[in-house]
Amino acid sequence: MTKQFNDRFIKACRGEQTDYVPVWYMRQAGRYQPEYREIRSKYTFFEVNHQPEVAAEVTRLPVEQLGVDAAILFADIMTPLPSLGIQVDIESGIGPVIDNPIKNEEDIDKLGILQPEKDVPYIMETIQLLREQLNVPLIGFGGAPFTLASYMIEGGPSKNYNKTKAFMHSDPKVWGKLMDKLADMTVAYLSAQIDAGAQAIQVFDSWVGALSKEDYAKYIKPVMHRVFEQLKGKGVPLIMFGVGASHLIKEWNELPVDVLGLDWRLSVKEAREMGVTKTLQGNLDPALLLAPWSEIEKKATEILNEGMEQPGFIFNLGHGLFPQVKVETVQRLTEFVHEYSFKNRK
Repeated sequence: MTKQFNDRFIKACRGEQTDYVPVWYMRQAGRYQPEYREIRSKYTFFEVNHQPEVAAEVTRLPVEQLGVDAAILFADIMTPLPSLGIQVDIESGIGPVIDNPIKNEEDIDKLGILQPEKDVPYIMETIQLLREQLNVPLIGFGGAPFTLASYMIEGGPSKNYNKTKAFMHSDPKVWGKLMDKLADMTVAYLSAQIDAGAQAIQVFDSWVGALSKEDYAKYIKPVMHRVFEQLKGKGVPLIMFGVGASHLIKEWNELPVDVLGLDWRLSVKEAREMGVTKTLQGNLDPALLLAPWSEIEKKATEILNEGMEQPGFIFNLGHGLFPQVKVETVQRLTEFVHEYSFKNRK
């Protein structure tokens, strides 16, 4: 007998009431799991990515292990970039490293066009496999144009994004050309994921918090509006997330998205007081998962109490799980969120 499909996450995305608060975690498939570490001892990140059966197993593992209410596709925001001609590798302890960073308009003109079915068929195959295997919704995802551009220009992770900001301000027209190319790629990539069976989409604009509100409104918001507007017609919930971007929450609230992901710098209550009416997702500081359980429970309770003030709340972290976290801690947190919110629902 097949297990009943758990659609609480989708309902919460749409602002509907659920019997308990759904929960999932960014980077819920990762190095904190012994099983994941064992798989990664045999394969590189991209080798896992390119094998649908293995990628599906890695995606499914935290759902079975933690009891979360959604799965997120195992991939990386860099996954589609090689198809554009960007030479990228994921280096352990560093992150994405790009051998041929973008330096000028000529480099932008050389970028290819993503054809998802031809260039990343393994992503679609993984999604199709997971739809057969999961009894919770599957979240597809991709990187936002600014965050992708930051890696492509800096050549890897950055602390201050000086080269990226200088590029943006030096020639807004050329910057706009790069944004448009990456927006087209993002729409094509995410549309293909939805067509393959992804039931929600999260766009990671991980590093856009490095920009001022004024620069975001001028250089980024129009292209993000276009991305989400084009995806909106696909009929699945759309989630926006970034780190250190609390000052942009009002700008995000004006985008055609369904859910806003908060990091720990802005509380649910503060976001609501700023006029945000969309579903909110977040926002326990992942560092707290190394603290005593009493501290985790105290903060999770506070977040849940604020989140449950109105329908439309999904419990998550303010950023991804990291390797030092214990599986048992995340299991206990998931159970706590479910039980506490069930008993105390409004």
